[in-house]
Amino acid sequence: MITQFKDLLSYAKEQPDPQRLLFLFAKTELANPNKSKKNAKGTITPTMCVDKLPSEIANYAALIKEADSISKEWDFVFISSLSGIKGQPPSTEDADPYLNKMTNDVTSGQNIARYVVFDRQDNPIELLPN
Repeated sequence: MITQFKDLLSYAKEQPDPQRLLFLFAKTELANPNKSKKNAKGTITPTMCVDKLPSEIANYAALIKEADSISKEWDFVFISSLSGIKGQPPSTEDADPYLNKMTNDVTSGQNIARYVVFDRQDNPIELLPN
């Protein structure tokens, strides 16, 4: 089970075919901010996407620092991966349609269970559709 980003990064590096990691950063808006965070309801809005090879990421802190240098308007990061073929990692162009799908999934609240989600503090987040 993936409980920290370092676990995900390790698993990605151990796969038989090279992986490209897909990241969608999103901000949250709570419908009722006074409710318990455990049962909070609200909306999630994508703010930016990026794809990277696992070798391009030192650790979660480095990923956060890079993301914040572009925009600090995010609360969660949704992560998926794309497998390469015959020892070749997928290209950024290969990742584009999958990043678009992630954006659509998060915006519509559909199929979000397929993504690993972390908050800014490297805590795994479980999101449920309304």
